[in-house]
Amino acid sequence: MTLDRQRGCLVGLAVGDALGAVIEFRSPGTFKPVTGYRSGGPHGLAPGEWTDDTSMALALTDSIACAGWDLNDQVKRYIAWWRQGEYSVNGTCFDIGITTRSALVRFLDCGDARRSGDSSERASGNGSIMRLAPVPIRYLDYFPGRIEDLADLAEESSMTTHASPQCLSACRYMALVLCGLMHGVNRDDVLSPGWEPLSVLRAAEPLHPAIDEVAMGSFRQRQPPQIVGSGYVVRNLEAALWAFRDAADFREAVLRADNLGSDADTTGAVCGQFAGAYWGEAGIPDDWRDDLARRDMIEKALARLLGTDQDT
Repeated sequence: MTLDRQRGCLVGLAVGDALGAVIEFRSPGTFKPVTGYRSGGPHGLAPGEWTDDTSMALALTDSIACAGWDLNDQVKRYIAWWRQGEYSVNGTCFDIGITTRSALVRFLDCGDARRSGDSSERASGNGSIMRLAPVPIRYLDYFPGRIEDLADLAEESSMTTHASPQCLSACRYMALVLCGLMHGVNRDDVLSPGWEPLSVLRAAEPLHPAIDEVAMGSFRQRQPPQIVGSGYVVRNLEAALWAFRDAADFREAVLRADNLGSDADTTGAVCGQFAGAYWGEAGIPDDWRDDLARRDMIEKALARLLGTDQDT
């Protein structure tokens, strides 16, 4: 069952991304609600095709599986996606965030992934939470005994492109939640402000106040239009948790997230990580799994990450 939830975390990311791609950048109320894969959107994708969220997650997955924990290697694989279209659903990089692109350019100049990310608050986009799944999947056994180490790795995975305090803190909190869910901890417990592992996380390093507000339950107290599928990491994390926190199943959670519109593919990808970690791959609708584009790439990445690839 744990393996199913690990697989679900990454597959759920890709499914949520692919469902939301068609309405990316669309304002709430201006589109026909998403109920399944469909073609179109700003990138003219086919049904089931995914965007940069999944591409970067696959690059991060490959880096961890093949090079261990090496931040420079992580960024080099992001650059291979950006420049050569590796890890892309269609062989080209058709969607890359401004903050991410700027970080990759800085890395090419300085060669140090610990200095390539923008640490200013204005660069607090959602580009590191959208790809986070491989970190808690690979380091799942760090929970609950090594929470500080888990959080540090999650933070470092963000640092390469998104080094603002909000982004670093969001990754620390999200990795903890994902590990709890993959371990089968009750959803209400994991999302509770009083969850003991959250106290351990805070004791190791306080969360940024805006992320701490989310962890304290802002996603329970607000509804759209206060809940928005924004590109801002704080609001995006909040929206994904709002969609997930009382959904009856994977389908309901991810469709709630995607149909917020705006940065829909990423809200869906973030929610898909939570929902996949909780309900597992088996909880993802069969047609969404079967019709997900380039499933072979995702399977290969998962096999390497989970150590089930006989060639690894």
